[in-house]
Amino acid sequence: MSRGALAQTPVGQMGEPQSSAKPQQHRGVKGRGVGNDRDVVFHFSTFGDSRTDRRIKGITAQDKLYLTATAPLARMIKELNAQKSQALFFNGDMIMGYDNDLTQVQRQYAYWRGMMATLMESGTYVVPVPGNHEVQMPTKGADGQVVKYAQPHLENIWRENMSDLILDEARWNQIVKTPFTSFDIRNTPTPADDHIQTDQSQLYYSFDVGKLHLAILNTDPVGADSTVVVSWLKRDFEAAKARGVNAIVAFGHKMPYVYIPQGSTKASEDSLENATGQRDAFWNVIESFGATYFSGHEHVYHASQPTKETGGESWQVIVGSGGSPFGIKKGESKNPQDRMYAWADVKVHANGSLGVKIFGFDEYMGPTLELAHWRIQPSSRRWSSTNSNDH
Repeated sequence: MSRGALAQTPVGQMGEPQSSAKPQQHRGVKGRGVGNDRDVVFHFSTFGDSRTDRRIKGITAQDKLYLTATAPLARMIKELNAQKSQALFFNGDMIMGYDNDLTQVQRQYAYWRGMMATLMESGTYVVPVPGNHEVQMPTKGADGQVVKYAQPHLENIWRENMSDLILDEARWNQIVKTPFTSFDIRNTPTPADDHIQTDQSQLYYSFDVGKLHLAILNTDPVGADSTVVVSWLKRDFEAAKARGVNAIVAFGHKMPYVYIPQGSTKASEDSLENATGQRDAFWNVIESFGATYFSGHEHVYHASQPTKETGGESWQVIVGSGGSPFGIKKGESKNPQDRMYAWADVKVHANGSLGVKIFGFDEYMGPTLELAHWRIQPSSRRWSSTNSNDH
């Protein structure tokens, strides 16, 4: 197994996901958390990757036109409504993109926004996270190889379609009922401060809900694809620390560490670039501040503590299982959860701990199962000195 790859996390050990594949009947918030729900201060869900591919056998005419996996996404929206999540953090690849015909791109955004309106009108605020299918375009190089590069005009199209969600204070207060604080659209990586090529406003942003800090990351900024702007992230976390938050959660599309199922030798997707140590610098900041990181990109659910063997405590939770074609083919894994549509249901407790439950259903739209649950306790390393190199 290559460096940076993760095998299936074992279950049944203290602090690790506990498997509980049982059908669930969702009847709202009461009794749904891990532990005592009486001290829950915020309740959110997260997943990503609902775009589809017109080459899929048996694709409906609707999905072939709008390139959204409508059936699993609609099912998950219904489930989230029943679970009464206050917010959904959608971790990118909500559209297929990769099209020079921008009319098609805009159509895909409009269709996804229409589906998300159901959540917004039913009590769940949708917080968007950019993915590679939103900001990149496949480009053929001089050697004939096709490489995906982020494009300035696609970053602008993202803002055109998502700016009203990032963040609408009046709608947030109406829907969520718990106000956010410390949101500043100017708090974002800039060419002057972070040696990047384009302004990242509304692609990178952060805010607090009570003593919880939430940071949204663009893992494919123009000129630095498959990276995170670590210098900004460190500044942002330091500022949150100074405000007295007791929990930090970050959301991005690409994961630092790929998941490779037992018995397989390859990952289904790429991950954050580590040729210059950038991935390690990013994860060092996550670890130093005791943060938790949710991502998409790999079309699978998988949770792990990537650096646990060397004393790491932070969790990476991949939930790129929102309807896109499964990255792990039939027969490549003995774990049935690797081919399930899944999402994370997270309840934040007053002490900063996170009660995480993973729900999902199979490709045949069978009953909803609780796939795992565990509690992420406040890290003993939180607020330690950060010695990471900025990249």
